[in-house]
Amino acid sequence: MDENLSRVDPKLLELLVCPLTKGRLTYDRDHGELVSEKARLAYPIRDGIPIMLVSEARELED
Repeated sequence: MDENLSRVDPKLLELLVCPLTKGRLTYDRDHGELVSEKARLAYPIRDGIPIMLVSEARELED
């Protein structure tokens, strides 16, 4: 999944926040997602584009 991150501008990733909590996101290399621990959501990265929609996010398991 590294190819997804390499196609996303690193500066963009620094600017992105969770649309629900406005909190910090971390990159999950194994799943190719941006994770909001506060919201317990993971936002997918498709074709190098972070999909920052709550409706597209996956709920994190405990």
